[in-house]
Amino acid sequence: MATGRTHRPATRSRGIPEATVARLPLYLRALTGLSERSVPTVSSEELAAAAGVNSAKLRKDFSYLGSYGTRGVGYDVEYLVYQISRELGLTQDWPVVIVGIGNLGAALANYGGFASRGFRVAALIDADPAMAGKPVAGIPVQHSDDLEKIISDNGVSIGVIATPAGAAQPVCERLVAAGVTSILNFAPTVLSVPEGVDVRKVDLSIELQILAFHEQRKAGEGAPAGPDADAPPVRGAAHAAAAAAHTVNARTAHTDRKGPDGDMPAVMPA
Repeated sequence: MATGRTHRPATRSRGIPEATVARLPLYLRALTGLSERSVPTVSSEELAAAAGVNSAKLRKDFSYLGSYGTRGVGYDVEYLVYQISRELGLTQDWPVVIVGIGNLGAALANYGGFASRGFRVAALIDADPAMAGKPVAGIPVQHSDDLEKIISDNGVSIGVIATPAGAAQPVCERLVAAGVTSILNFAPTVLSVPEGVDVRKVDLSIELQILAFHEQRKAGEGAPAGPDADAPPVRGAAHAAAAAAHTVNARTAHTDRKGPDGDMPAVMPA
């Protein structure tokens, strides 16, 4: 049986800020690319540019890891890969279950990046009896009636919810009751969880709405001045802007929850 549930990443005990934790996967992705090209060292400026942050922030983040680089040389790529992987808990195997094997769930099951980043899809679970036994990404789908046994047998502490919105909360509650303490939620709803359970929410529609907001801003900045320059935008654009503004606030408030009252900054997986 896997032992992922008995180990937790070291980041919280070492007091690394959540904002720094949010950037560690970005650094790791950039460093992995350098490692694959056999690049031995990298400057803070080069790595910051590859990760999309400024170099001062990168150096501050790495100071929490106890890594300061060498003047004139930079950072040792392989050592940083190990250091960040260790802090993120990726030096061990993390069994994951995906619940809801529709189009999105099947796409997640087929995603090859999990295994290379320390995550093993231990089981695929769906409520549809017709799906039971059907192989997806080489893994037979199991019925949701067996969810608790599947969690226990595989020592799962991380669950992925890809169900319709209405089913997400009941699935979440069953996962938590079975011992899952971290959930990645793709369902278009906010989950309520007890203290000690971490939820990361991924909502593609929110991201698209935010992009629509910025596109409208750019279009407005490029519009010529004239008698109608101050006229209100067309209804559709106004609606999109209002929705985007609302979702920006909602994203800040609800993307991460440790419990009913615990909010944390957003993190995007690498």
